[in-house]
Amino acid sequence: MFRRPPKQQFGAICYRQATNGAIEVLLITSRDTGRWVIPKGWPMGPKKSHLVAEREAYEEAGVKGKISKDSIGSYFYMKGMPDGLKIPCEVKVYLLDVRQMLEDYPEKGSRTMEWVSCAEAAERVREPQLKRLFHLVALSNQRNAANAG
Repeated sequence: MFRRPPKQQFGAICYRQATNGAIEVLLITSRDTGRWVIPKGWPMGPKKSHLVAEREAYEEAGVKGKISKDSIGSYFYMKGMPDGLKIPCEVKVYLLDVRQMLEDYPEKGSRTMEWVSCAEAAERVREPQLKRLFHLVALSNQRNAANAG
């Protein structure tokens, strides 16, 4: 059996600080299965990977903010294609500090969105490596809060 290398995608963990100081992350539903995911997409020509992640966050969730230039990690999943085939994908993930939520954006109305805690996000997503990334974001926030206080 031949194993192809995974297809590359780029995604964003979109976060904001809640009024109580805790970090909230944005989950969206996939259009095909309705499962909880993060905004992600395919490479866009010569566009840098973190800028692709930023663009996907705008198109899929209507959020704008400051994107990190360095990836916080990646995760793998099997992408279902229209013909029924499933292909392995690796998603390189960047943090997006959300500063603005837009009223109108390309995929408005085609997904459900929810702001949740990192722990809740980790519970909702299926991919073990994505769960781990949410735990890393929570841990990083705890460290930052401890250092600030």
